[in-house]
Amino acid sequence: MIMPKVLKQLFKNPFTNKFPAKYTPSSVTKFLEDVEKGKAKIIPPIELPPNFRGAVAYDREKCIGCQMCTRVCPAHAIEFIPEKKKIRIYIARCTFCSQCVEVCPVNALSMSERWLLADEDKYSKNLIVE
Repeated sequence: MIMPKVLKQLFKNPFTNKFPAKYTPSSVTKFLEDVEKGKAKIIPPIELPPNFRGAVAYDREKCIGCQMCTRVCPAHAIEFIPEKKKIRIYIARCTFCSQCVEVCPVNALSMSERWLLADEDKYSKNLIVE
């Protein structure tokens, strides 16, 4: 009973891209060449739904250093830097729960539409917000 479904899926094209082509790193440009020659089909990303919770955005100028966000973060993704009286957010640890955004008294934090967060190093500059 399951075998007909498995065989049917074997010959279908995938519904997703392995990685969005416009963000493909230079180390895999040979795959882009194949796309341009028509060997692979690029599926455009879908439109983001309302209230999408992407990476946390941080406005340093608004931040008063109250540390409320560090207290409510269940993943401990927010670190307070006492010398600067500012915070550092480790996106790789974030669960995108938005509790930090809700508790911030000066609206220094917000949920952005940034969704492409793949990286080889969880401590890269791409995944740390300061």
